[in-house]
Amino acid sequence: MRILHTMLRVGNLQRSIDFYTNVLGMQLLRTSDNPEYKYSLAFLGYDGGNPGQAEIELTYNWGVESYEMGTAYGHIAIGVSDIYATCERIRAAGGNITREPGPVKGGTTLIAFVTDPDGYKIELIQRDDNAPGVGLR
Repeated sequence: MRILHTMLRVGNLQRSIDFYTNVLGMQLLRTSDNPEYKYSLAFLGYDGGNPGQAEIELTYNWGVESYEMGTAYGHIAIGVSDIYATCERIRAAGGNITREPGPVKGGTTLIAFVTDPDGYKIELIQRDDNAPGVGLR
């Protein structure tokens, strides 16, 4: 077994696709529309997505502009090889760094957080270039 994707409901599909491709460097892998049930999907990922890595599924329910976050959702994590350079690239592309790079509380792992246009948190974790799960370079 393995994780295939994580689904996020978004209020504007193109705005979210732009964020995940232009700011986080993901590839748009495929899209689909379902007019009968009034929703659209976009799948994004790194390195070609499945079967290589898990994907993000963006779901736009036609006519729904926003969602409440709730208190159970935490974040998605992406491995990066240089957290400081990655945060600078994200800032330059218009992304919102909500926690500056630095060690995790009580540890030495370097992390940072960015927030997508719908308010979802994405944790960036500095990892060795050869470690599985490294996305942004």
